[in-house]
Amino acid sequence: MKKAKLMLASIVMASMALLAACGSGNGGGNAGGGEGGNAGSGDPSQMVIATGGTGGTYYPLGGAMAEQIKEATGIATTAEVTGASAENMRLIKDGDAHIAFVQGDIADYASKGVNMFQEDGKIENFQALGALYNETVQIVVAADSNINSVADLKGKRVSVGSPGSGTEANAQQILEAYGMTFEDLELQRLSFSDSSKAIQDGQLDAAFQTAGAPTAAITELAATKGVKVIPLDADKIASLIEKYPYYVEETIPGNTYQTVPDDVKTVSVRAILVVKSDLSEDLVYKATKAIFENTDKLPAKKEAIKAENALQGISLPVHPGAQKYYDEKGVK
Repeated sequence: MKKAKLMLASIVMASMALLAACGSGNGGGNAGGGEGGNAGSGDPSQMVIATGGTGGTYYPLGGAMAEQIKEATGIATTAEVTGASAENMRLIKDGDAHIAFVQGDIADYASKGVNMFQEDGKIENFQALGALYNETVQIVVAADSNINSVADLKGKRVSVGSPGSGTEANAQQILEAYGMTFEDLELQRLSFSDSSKAIQDGQLDAAFQTAGAPTAAITELAATKGVKVIPLDADKIASLIEKYPYYVEETIPGNTYQTVPDDVKTVSVRAILVVKSDLSEDLVYKATKAIFENTDKLPAKKEAIKAENALQGISLPVHPGAQKYYDEKGVK
């Protein structure tokens, strides 16, 4: 009996030693080691990219980037459908996402604990990976609608995006420039896809959608019912930019959508990627390189997403792994 117990104890000790040896290598799935002891402890065996709704630009881009990151790092990476910017920041905060698409203005709010983050307080466990492209504020109505200006939205059924989204914040600020508030609307908070479907079905008059143009949900609506995109007045654009400097003037070129032949003046913000700060330099370096050196494989925005523009409009600290890549490329 004593001999059997000694043998069992020996097996247990050997198993523990083997586990310890396995755990001392690449640190739970960190790909490719790393430099200066950087790799290892903080890196996950699986990663989540928080994106947005299926009708926007974030989700298809996230799916393609997940494949590129998986190939470059060896870490299983998946893109998840979310409520977009504000929700994505909370997913990063809670550790439920590792990389996230966010509007630059929303990331700035999160870092300061203001606006929709006032109650939660500052989010401090993230850094920027880089900027991607301009996200255009688009106010969409049916082609046969009698709505032709922001002022015409008063009293109408209007979606301002998912609750707590960047689109919601943009809608609030644009209405403010026109002397209006959400109380002036029959307010709804729908995703891009649900907004377009509601316009298609005659259950919604207008929808704010902040996303890279062309936006899938708007393209689909243009092909079925036809759309108009409501322009912003020049003086309102100027006042928005003066009060909220993260906005830039943007022109949606004519024929971006098949029923919108003329240019449309509006504003945009930068779409950026953020990452959890505790991811290793090596992992974020490889992820950054994978994204910016495979833009030809992206389903959208491949012409706009360039390493040389990746630090434009970034108001946040950049993760050291991403900065290493930009330094190699001479990006300032």
